[in-house]
Amino acid sequence: MSFLKQLAVLLASVAMTAAAYAAPEVGKPAPDFSATDSNGKTVKLSDYRGKTVVLEWTNDGCPYVQKHYSTNNIQSLQKDAAAKGVVWLSVISSAPGEQGAVSGAEANKLSEKRGAAPAAVLLDPEGKVGRAYDARTTPHMFIVNGDGTLVYQGGIDDKPTAVPSDVKAAKNYVRAALDDLAAGKPVATPVTRPYGCSVKYKHSS
Repeated sequence: MSFLKQLAVLLASVAMTAAAYAAPEVGKPAPDFSATDSNGKTVKLSDYRGKTVVLEWTNDGCPYVQKHYSTNNIQSLQKDAAAKGVVWLSVISSAPGEQGAVSGAEANKLSEKRGAAPAAVLLDPEGKVGRAYDARTTPHMFIVNGDGTLVYQGGIDDKPTAVPSDVKAAKNYVRAALDDLAAGKPVATPVTRPYGCSVKYKHSS
């Protein structure tokens, strides 16, 4: 194979990889997915068409995640969301052997210990769901409306620290977005910068 042909193949491969992991855009259809939850049930995003869905990337060992659970911030959001008919899916994309990886039983014990109330905890050990959404941090938040359109992506709030006392004074972007949707309004702040620990994806071989 000539050098130019080799180069063309390489560039095509890079382009395909970039396209496969391209970040989803607000205002465009959210990537559908199929994942297994902590109870062994297959869950698809399309199963919830007609409902607002929150996707929360999480890792119990991350201090930024601990900030929001130790203050009951996420639990409160989950319960308020459920009261509005919103589906909350927590996603764990830590690969086996990486920090934060858990079994289904361990995920359920964590939810019970923290008083968490997601509709489901999705296990994503291969990182397919995480990479489809370009989830970078824990937490990293996404909101999909009933039409299947991505309407929010970014941080949970505007205080990018691991300090629990910062939660009280923070502007909670997720709560504000859900309030906008419940009122029939477009999300006022649809894109923000996520912050937290890096998602512990499976390393490419």
